[in-house]
Amino acid sequence: MSRILVIDDEPAIRESLRTLLAYEKYEVSLAENAHAGLAALGREEVQAALLDIKMPGGMDGMECLLKIREGWPEVPVIMISAHGTVATAVEATHKGAFDFIEKPLDRDRLLLALRNALSQGTLSRENRHLRDRIRSQTQILGESPGIRRVRELIRRVAGTDARVLITGDNGTGKELVARSIHEQSARAAGPFVDINCAALPAELIESELFGHEEGSFTGASSRRIGKFEAAKGGTLFMDEIGDMPLPAQAKVLRVLEENVVQRVGGNRTIPEDVRVEAATNKNVAEMIAARTFREDLYFRLNVFPIQVPPLRDRREDLALLASHFLALAVRRNSLSEKKLSEAAAARLTGYGWPGNVRELRNLMERLAIVADADVIAPAEIEALLQPTRAAAGATQDPFSTCRTYEEFKETSERMFIELKLRANDWNVSRTAEEMDMPRSNLYKKLEKYGLK
Repeated sequence: MSRILVIDDEPAIRESLRTLLAYEKYEVSLAENAHAGLAALGREEVQAALLDIKMPGGMDGMECLLKIREGWPEVPVIMISAHGTVATAVEATHKGAFDFIEKPLDRDRLLLALRNALSQGTLSRENRHLRDRIRSQTQILGESPGIRRVRELIRRVAGTDARVLITGDNGTGKELVARSIHEQSARAAGPFVDINCAALPAELIESELFGHEEGSFTGASSRRIGKFEAAKGGTLFMDEIGDMPLPAQAKVLRVLEENVVQRVGGNRTIPEDVRVEAATNKNVAEMIAARTFREDLYFRLNVFPIQVPPLRDRREDLALLASHFLALAVRRNSLSEKKLSEAAAARLTGYGWPGNVRELRNLMERLAIVADADVIAPAEIEALLQPTRAAAGATQDPFSTCRTYEEFKETSERMFIELKLRANDWNVSRTAEEMDMPRSNLYKKLEKYGLK
């Protein structure tokens, strides 16, 4: 039930509004002056306020309005006055009032304004919760020197429109860095559009990036805008840029040079207004030398480079990250609260983390689900960790015994399948779905490599 705060120095007005609002099933709080009204806001959850303009006590309604907008910006305020003029109404609106109603109050107009104000207040609260959730998802945690350096680079570049190239191993959080830059930039109100250049067939990536006209190729039954157009006024994040085919690289270069987009099959150029961020886990210098990546595109993208450190190089952040991911998993899955014992946290620091932050997050989610005790012991972590090399004392390189390329491929495939199986707690159906592989094919691979 919504609570309405009535701030008015006339007892008769306060009581008549209490009766009307209570009849309409609202909870009502009353205050005889601005100071009492602000005190009520400080101790009660209020969804809207009715505020008189002319009041004694050293603070009138206009000054009170400013303090409400400053301290409780999500509480819509409807101004009421027996001395209303157009100039007063305009002033109140400029200072943030939702509406202005003259006394004597019209019942129907008041209730309509109140319903609209409550709807706006609900929307404002939902937007704040959404912003807070997004902010928590783009928060980069840790106090290691490497991660502090990343945060400082983000702070410096976010306020500009410079293009950013983010590099680092798989799972280190390159997309998180890109989103954080966007959220701290002047384009934060615009869209954040991402595209994984490695996940699209070569023949479709140009259509995805630049859009296409109807009939431009088989299956193009209607016009479609591309990611560049969709990101107008915001940020376009091109992940796995190192996997982009050379023909698409040439067209991206043209967009970055000329700031225009041309749809596939079209002959009209469309101005673009977008900040471009890109990421890769590849060694771009080697790709340039091998002529698989355009050097001119690299220099266009690499205006501001950010290298994200792997988790093995920021071990002092492990306990903090693990506790954070564990709390998120507990909340997301509506589970009982769990925490890591000191010994369990110490065990995490001794692991090699080939999957980086993504692997840690997945492990914490599994622990949140399978751990029985509220305090997680090292044994429970040990049961879920894959037996790969640990930080102190790496095991033999599994590829060192491979004599042929075929043996290398089979070793890689076996390790990849085992990694995915462990990540899914050896659930074959879920693993096959994640790998986009028919379950029957996966069973054949399990039999081939003796995985049980």
